Amino acid sequence: MALAPALAAERRSDREPLLGAAGLAREATETRKRIIQTIGTAGLGHVGGDLSVTDILVTLFFNVLAIDPAEPMAEDRDRFVLSKGHCAAALYTVLARRGFFPEAELETFMKPLSRLNGHPNRRKVPGVEANTGPLGHGLPIALGTAVGAQVRGQTFRSFCVTGDGELQEGSNWEAAMFAGHRKLSNLTLVVDRNGLQQGASVSDTNDLSPLGEKFAAFGWEVRDIDGHDHAALIDALSRPGEGKPVFVLARTVKGKGVSFMEHGVEWHHGVPSADQIAIALKELSA
Repeated sequence: MALAPALAAERRSDREPLLGAAGLAREATETRKRIIQTIGTAGLGHVGGDLSVTDILVTLFFNVLAIDPAEPMAEDRDRFVLSKGHCAAALYTVLARRGFFPEAELETFMKPLSRLNGHPNRRKVPGVEANTGPLGHGLPIALGTAVGAQVRGQTFRSFCVTGDGELQEGSNWEAAMFAGHRKLSNLTLVVDRNGLQQGASVSDTNDLSPLGEKFAAFGWEVRDIDGHDHAALIDALSRPGEGKPVFVLARTVKGKGVSFMEHGVEWHHGVPSADQIAIALKELSA
């Protein structure tokens, strides 16, 4: 049974963020280390995009989202959909560190019969709201949850993170058009704008510019920020839209935090060697 809107609002107002900007920076560093170790152990993954989206996910799960790992299906929880499902290692790491399942389970990532496979599965992993992998599906799903809340008078918010190359999928623009039409102020879309997709830059493949202006034309409130600035992320993500859905254009760096990975398209699905892992961990610990 759904909570009455007044009760849901009271529970949200009582909730305090777990970490502020400084704490989020430290948590993001530890998360990046764990991602690199997890992908290195598995021998598979998408480390470049995992590292670019880390600050966004850490800010959401440790500061913004109204969630409870002890009750992952609570009716009044905020909904979060990682549409760029190939960056599952980043999501699993954040979920584990947030307490949804034991962090030791990350060692099973991509192994036979592990529930932590290459794309997140909501039937297997607590904290996962939607099965994603085929690009362009996540925003329509998050849109549906936001419409549902609007219709039922519920106060939870819906968040979705996409890649920028993913926005070349037409399903995103159908969802964007409808969200603007419904004035879904409870919906926030974040694009991990690292400028690279599999094999090439986004601009060389199918240029999206001017991205913010396009979403504004569809009736969204646009917030253009540094996607690695935790204070900016808190500000952009914690505020619902004023009668509009929110589009956060988070400018990021693929492979963020590791010098030899940053801005490298080859790290879209590259796997670091043992020596490279050692270098990466040393850089992140400096």
